[in-house]
Amino acid sequence: MKIPKIQDLILFENDDLFVVNKPPFISSLDEREGGELSILRLARQYSADAQVCHRLDKETSGCLIIAKKPEAYRSVSMQFERRKIKKVYHAVVNGTHVFNDLRIDLPILNLGNKNVSISRQEGKPAETLFNSIKYFKHYTLIECQPVTGRMHQIRIHLATQKASIAGDEMYGGKPVFLSHIKRGYHLGKDQEELPIMKRFALHAKELTFHIAPETEITVTAPYPKDFATLLKQLERFDI
Repeated sequence: MKIPKIQDLILFENDDLFVVNKPPFISSLDEREGGELSILRLARQYSADAQVCHRLDKETSGCLIIAKKPEAYRSVSMQFERRKIKKVYHAVVNGTHVFNDLRIDLPILNLGNKNVSISRQEGKPAETLFNSIKYFKHYTLIECQPVTGRMHQIRIHLATQKASIAGDEMYGGKPVFLSHIKRGYHLGKDQEELPIMKRFALHAKELTFHIAPETEITVTAPYPKDFATLLKQLERFDI
């Protein structure tokens, strides 16, 4: 994978912080093993005291806030803690689903080792709002607004509605193959078909937060190439 320059990922920047459009397959923070590339490492090459204010799953792309100064880190962290930051994600899910302000309020228990489950007894409160944006024959583009910020929250909440994210095999999602949506599609002899998107289809589309007490901004992250390609193919062949 080509190593991106952090400057090429910046969507917004001021003296205190910057917001990047995180590419998929790069961790937000350093992994325990320490060898892999991370957004934090790239950010510190650009701004020595950089701190990542929240995290996205490795496969998830989109808006990520990075503080340049400790005060900015504290300010953003407090906004997250007090649920003052509006987060909007887009997901392509398996099946056709009509969600109009569907509010899922199911507690999530972190089992460790990147595993979570729904647990009404032991889980921590977790709330997500879902709205369908676009319908295809076999898939739906969903807008997801997590109120809380639990690990895998959007992914597991969608799975409880039998609307697993395409490609999210951990939660029952199936990858999208062109042969499933394009009539008359034939592979060449001895060719193995690869999915249109080699990860689960989740993108952190938008963040709205305060950069000063009286100044609120909204930052929007364009779809990365793989997500845009998936939507283009669905619009072409799955209507």
